[in-house]
Amino acid sequence: MSVSEEEEKGPVALKEKGNSLFKAGDMQGAACYYTEALKLSESQPEKAVLYRNRAACYLKLELFVKAEADASKALDTDPGDLKARFRRAQAFQRLGQLDQAFHDAQRCAQVEPKNKTFNDLLRQLGILIQQKAAQLNSTDVRVQQMFSLLLDVSAKDSDRQKAAQNLVVLSREEAGAEQIFRNDGVKLSHQLLQSKLEDVVLSALRMLVGLCTGHQSRTMAIVNELGMEQLCTVMGSGAPSVSLAACHLLQVMFEALMGGMTRDIRGKDEAILPEPTRELRSMLRHLLEMMPATNVSGPGRDSAINLLVKQVPRKSLKNPDNSLTLWVIDQGLKKILEVAGTVPELSEGPPLTDNSHMSCSVLLNKLYDDLLSDEQRENFYKLCEEYVQHHFSNLGLDGKLRSIQTVSVLLQGPSDVGNRTLEMSGMMDAVISLCASKDVTHQQVAVEALIHAAGKSKRASFITANGVALLKDLYKKSENDRIRVRALVGLCKLGSAGGTDFSMKQFAEGSTLKLAKQCRKWLCNEELPPTSRRWSVEGLAYLTFDADVKEDLVEDRNALQAMFELAKSEDKTVLFAVGSTLVNCTNSYDVEKPDPQLLELAKYAKQHVPKEHPKDGASYVVKRLIKLLEAGIVSALVCMVKQESPALTEPCRECIARVFLALVERQEDRGAIVAQGGGKALIPLASDNTDVGKIKAAQALSKITITSNPEIAFPGERIYEVVRPLVSLLSLECTLLQNYEALMALTNLAGISDRLRLKIIKEKAIPKIEGYMFEEHDLVRASATECMCNLILNTEVQKLYLTTGNDRLKLLVLFCGEEDERLRRAAAGTLAMLTAEQPEICACIPGTTTHWLEILQALLLCEISDLRHRGVVIVHNMMQAGKDLADRLIESEVLEILCVLARVGEGTPEAILKIAQTCLDKAVAYGIIRGGERERQTEQTIGTEP
Repeated sequence: MSVSEEEEKGPVALKEKGNSLFKAGDMQGAACYYTEALKLSESQPEKAVLYRNRAACYLKLELFVKAEADASKALDTDPGDLKARFRRAQAFQRLGQLDQAFHDAQRCAQVEPKNKTFNDLLRQLGILIQQKAAQLNSTDVRVQQMFSLLLDVSAKDSDRQKAAQNLVVLSREEAGAEQIFRNDGVKLSHQLLQSKLEDVVLSALRMLVGLCTGHQSRTMAIVNELGMEQLCTVMGSGAPSVSLAACHLLQVMFEALMGGMTRDIRGKDEAILPEPTRELRSMLRHLLEMMPATNVSGPGRDSAINLLVKQVPRKSLKNPDNSLTLWVIDQGLKKILEVAGTVPELSEGPPLTDNSHMSCSVLLNKLYDDLLSDEQRENFYKLCEEYVQHHFSNLGLDGKLRSIQTVSVLLQGPSDVGNRTLEMSGMMDAVISLCASKDVTHQQVAVEALIHAAGKSKRASFITANGVALLKDLYKKSENDRIRVRALVGLCKLGSAGGTDFSMKQFAEGSTLKLAKQCRKWLCNEELPPTSRRWSVEGLAYLTFDADVKEDLVEDRNALQAMFELAKSEDKTVLFAVGSTLVNCTNSYDVEKPDPQLLELAKYAKQHVPKEHPKDGASYVVKRLIKLLEAGIVSALVCMVKQESPALTEPCRECIARVFLALVERQEDRGAIVAQGGGKALIPLASDNTDVGKIKAAQALSKITITSNPEIAFPGERIYEVVRPLVSLLSLECTLLQNYEALMALTNLAGISDRLRLKIIKEKAIPKIEGYMFEEHDLVRASATECMCNLILNTEVQKLYLTTGNDRLKLLVLFCGEEDERLRRAAAGTLAMLTAEQPEICACIPGTTTHWLEILQALLLCEISDLRHRGVVIVHNMMQAGKDLADRLIESEVLEILCVLARVGEGTPEAILKIAQTCLDKAVAYGIIRGGERERQTEQTIGTEP
């Protein structure tokens, strides 16, 4: 009966149903019913009981914050409710709030001094509190020693550095972090951050990370005491390692403050904390002020942009509140556009890195995508238009260059806004005219804008008609390789407008191959600056739509390795170009096969029909994959995933996931991919990606988990991170192949340990797996049953089969009688383990179907020894469960079959023979048959055999 049907009976019926599910071990289901009952109940005492019951569910589900909240609500109504108080004590204990846990446990023990459970918890909490106090005392001495050494100006630098590093280690423990904080650790950090020794500054930043991690109150105090101005100054310093460490600290601070706002905090310490909105706005304001500041280093500015990318937009589109994004657009959009419009070669403007413009594009795109209405998007465009128009119209040639550079950045980010600004009066004419300028900087800015403008097919056609001659002229006549390589990329982009369609070529036969050859030549030329070599990869990303270009590229080992080295370099802007090139070379893009009938109709109507290049066939793709693996593609992909940069966008992650999926297609390659870190790299790709990218990465993980030892492929705690991506493939939106591979992989994981089985249960996979046990496809149905066979080792799953009102057991019994050997083996194995672990379930088997005896007999008579073994184990378990069941079995033909199986010397496997003999011995013990009768029965059976 559904929750909606139970609602008609009122909260009492819902509570009783919840109680039944709780006893059966279905905590999630029980919590659901208690929640619905709370919505309907109007009685405060009744609500208190429901809160208390739901708290018990949350404790079992390890949702301790919710458990504490519900127990507190129950106590608000009835302070004398000992069960609620005890459950709150348990929740406080798991949350680390030992004093509050001890207080609740003490109250329980005072009311019922002889209650062993209460006294045990009280004793356990007393020991934990003593241990914590001892730890704090010893830590306090160590902290004081470190501080004294650091403040001693006469101490050696090496000793002070060592003391600073020891404080970093201490700050990673909660006790140590608290002691550092209470011993004026923040003031000391303030002094350390002003040190001229880079190692000391790094240690101070890392110590602050330990103090702030997951702790809102300490973070708020640190932000107010140190001040964002100093932290931003440190992040904007010239040292890249210091800038990166400061960025990490600010990231941790953001997470602590924003985590505190979303978390349901209770308790005396946290209840008095003000909302951290003021601190958050202060941090964001300072980051925005860093954008146009000329005294901020390029890496520091990139770090600030990276923080804005991560912290400002909503994490989930389900959250309707985008006020932070609107605030940043209002306060700082024009400051971000200052960075976007900076031309590094001009004298004015803040210092940039090679990654700054790309990072700006990502930030602008994230902000634009986070807007909710046309009105908000129009406001965003108006602000961009005002900035571009102001520079284009009023500030001479430099202003025009800045405005064109801004449009380039917008075209790479929120392209709709970029396209609209490009259509402003005189903008395209200015781009074309500057392409013919004699100044290299002017040419470079204009050519890049022209390349980005060719993204839309409509504009690509216009540029093909009007700009190709200009680009060819620049490519042939320019004496500067920076201009030539960019002009080449423009030609490559226009030449690839037909995509993978073999019949749609923009240029003459062989032109794309010549362009690709020149790209590879520049790519391998180490004398060129990395930015120019990056542009050559950009060209290949467009040209590799052509299968001939793909073949030439994979044959050029030097070009491949040069591209992989660039992917590992500090130039993060190359990541998407490398990813796109590899997607094309591995054919891992999605190709929709047209309906044959529609294809014929298109031919009849003389419409264009796309054609596949002969070298895009499966055999060619496999050869290309092998060559890429030999060239070291896996290590390059692993390095790309590790990059902490806005340039590693979700589309870029999707490209990497697609390539990984193509690489693991061949079973013989998977071991080498895992050995080079491919398995580890796929885990973050399966959680932080586009929806398509998550599925691709999860499918690659499933393929590895099926054929490799998961404990070797994903060592340590990493193996538990694989479960969620695999469960995500158990969806109707995924293909049957993806469902099947996920089930196979989960089967392997479920067979390793009970902790993994619990993780699978916690990810709510059981209902999905049971759903696939009804699937019509034989392989999917069998693999789901095999997965259940391994999961049945867990007691929580076993209890599901004990609950009444479902057909789980019936389905297993019926599957034991199916023709599909694999399905029968899985179902019989599940039933054998279930009846062994839960003997009471044996009595339910006769009630599942009238054919239960025939099914068991068929298993016992099966020619396949595995099935025969499973069958005899089931019969053994049923006979052990009680005399009544044994009577029913022995009265049937099962007795004769057991006698045959119990015969020595007739080729019966020893394991089956022993179990059959045990069954007959049990029948004798019950008095169903006598020992002599058993022997005569065996002899008669022998005599009747042909």
